[in-house]
Amino acid sequence: MCFSLAYWEQVCIFIVIVIAVWSIIKLFLPYLTQFLPAIVVQIIQIILWAIIAIICIYIIFALLSCLVSAGGGLGHFPR
Repeated sequence: MCFSLAYWEQVCIFIVIVIAVWSIIKLFLPYLTQFLPAIVVQIIQIILWAIIAIICIYIIFALLSCLVSAGGGLGHFPR
């Protein structure tokens, strides 16, 4: 069930949602941070990159758990 066509459909939808949210944040970030000090802007960018890294790690480990039949998989994806 992990690597069925419906499974890959959900993975692709999740990836598109993450990329869209990231693009919207990148679009509005310069306007929202133009009045903030440079250190605050850098902190915000580090937090955003950390969130993206956590999402990537979650996807990788979910795929690996599906591959070795450890259960779970990408069960927390929107359906």
